[in-house]
Amino acid sequence: MKLRDAILAAVLLLLTTGLIAKDKKSAPETLANVHFTVVKDDSGKPVRNASIILHTVNKDGTQGKGGYQLKTNGDGEIEDEGVPYGKLRVQVIAPGFQTFGQDYDVNEPSLKVDIRLKRPTQQLSIYDNSRSASKDDGSPQQGTPVEHQPPKN
Repeated sequence: MKLRDAILAAVLLLLTTGLIAKDKKSAPETLANVHFTVVKDDSGKPVRNASIILHTVNKDGTQGKGGYQLKTNGDGEIEDEGVPYGKLRVQVIAPGFQTFGQDYDVNEPSLKVDIRLKRPTQQLSIYDNSRSASKDDGSPQQGTPVEHQPPKN
């Protein structure tokens, strides 16, 4: 009889311990609501169908695995109600605009993120008009060898 009572007590103890451990693992993660608004920098008008890519950021500053994408509506807005607390990397891509990227700290139940996208600026290249252009300032052109002069003592 004592052996049966001991086994029953051990089984109950194991089941109780397992349930407590399961509760700790399934404790709800703190989530926030994040509202994004994407507008044109020059006019303030909304950017519709802009892609917003979200990634968590690890404690060492590296980007976490996974992530997901949202799309803005006609008013340039989207809301995500399940963003975990912590550092969040946000990247916004829209045709005709510079790519935007920034890290945000999600540490409160509600966060509003306003993003202003800029138009691309002129890019400079060493290859543009390199054969036909000539500079009068004496600087070397593309493909022109540079003479090395030893330092004067």
